[in-house]
Amino acid sequence: MDLTHPFSLDALCTRIAERRGRPIRLHPLPREAAESGVCGLWVGTETVDYVFYEAHTTPLHREHIVLHELGHILFGHHSLEGEENDGMAPVVLGRTNYTTRQEQEAEMLASMIRIRTSGAGHSRPAPGPRGALARLESAMGYDAYERGHRDGS
Repeated sequence: MDLTHPFSLDALCTRIAERRGRPIRLHPLPREAAESGVCGLWVGTETVDYVFYEAHTTPLHREHIVLHELGHILFGHHSLEGEENDGMAPVVLGRTNYTTRQEQEAEMLASMIRIRTSGAGHSRPAPGPRGALARLESAMGYDAYERGHRDGS
């Protein structure tokens, strides 16, 4: 997947839409849906993909929600697990938990995109336990100065 640097969610949506041959429209969730515990939703029709996200959260969380829903689109998830979709009805996938395989796949892809585009994936810490910790710290936004300062270096 070609990810721009600096990362642009709009550019990613445009590339995915071009590849699928239909636009992706981003919208905040209606308040009632957000209050019910849904923080993201994908509604896929034959002509357009609608991605809804929780509006009353941080910009980073909103972006992650949209990336999660894009994960469903990219993986080609078509229905809630255990439900059949005859191809005529719109695809509707709502994000409330991560207990199904589809939710776990979409969440993993969203996390991988965030790590890759945050710059954390560009440096290669040393292998081994300290290297694994450095990669985790980097993915969580701690920079080398903070690690060195905390370690007394």
